[in-house]
Amino acid sequence: MQSARSKAIRKYEAKTGMITKSYKLKKEIVEEFKVACEKAGSNQSKELTRMMLEFIEKQKEN
Repeated sequence: MQSARSKAIRKYEAKTGMITKSYKLKKEIVEEFKVACEKAGSNQSKELTRMMLEFIEKQKEN
């Protein structure tokens, strides 16, 4: 049975359109990316979103 906190998180994620996505990537790249994000004072989700949006915009131009 889900806790009240888990239910609240799922409700928030559904409301904001958040999903979980799984990709297979090389361990070394993922580890280096994590360190780079920490060094930059950012988080991985934020940087992945930024890169995805940048890529999408470039493709729209083509």
